[in-house]
Amino acid sequence: MSLNIFMAKNFPDLPLRPPLFYNWKIGIRFELGVEFDRDYNDENSPYVQEVYKRAISLFHSLHSNNEEIIIVVDADDYEDGKTYKHRGRIISPYLYEKTALYKLQHKGLPYVFPEDDEEGKYKTHRFALRCKVSDLRYIPLLKAICNQDLGIQPSVSHRIYFLNVQRQTIFHVYDDRGCDVLAASPEAIKDIYQRYNRWILDYDRAEIDKVFI
Repeated sequence: MSLNIFMAKNFPDLPLRPPLFYNWKIGIRFELGVEFDRDYNDENSPYVQEVYKRAISLFHSLHSNNEEIIIVVDADDYEDGKTYKHRGRIISPYLYEKTALYKLQHKGLPYVFPEDDEEGKYKTHRFALRCKVSDLRYIPLLKAICNQDLGIQPSVSHRIYFLNVQRQTIFHVYDDRGCDVLAASPEAIKDIYQRYNRWILDYDRAEIDKVFI
């Protein structure tokens, strides 16, 4: 199943761009970062360790090693596109088998935030790779995504989405503050809603509860 088919079948008319939670009727917004001492320069600080713990725990609850996923990477281009010719390097460090990169699909898109591009000069390069969860070094990848605004290396600043083919879900850590979990049906994510209810962002809790209660 290609990315386009997956989206059309399970999330029709949903633009794959943040904020996902506010653009789809079935979803959960979880809080990753909590108010510990915000020492962004130390990955062993309580704040950062809690961010890692929550991101990894939520991912584990939503994905099994033998399940197929489509990992999507969006890289924005504010220049001429030449720098994105070999952007398989974005995913390569997080794959156990580099030969999987032969299946990496690339598509140039209009900038996914057109409201911020009045002159129409920007582009978004979208990379999609279908693989099994077990093919992916997802723990260091999740940590790198969480690190993007913390001043900790390694870090990944591109938007990365994990689409679960079997469960028909989308998992997106947007930064150390939180992550969005979307589904084609409430049943697909009711377990994670119940298990990690205390991590739900209180600001959106009332709307989220309506979907599952």
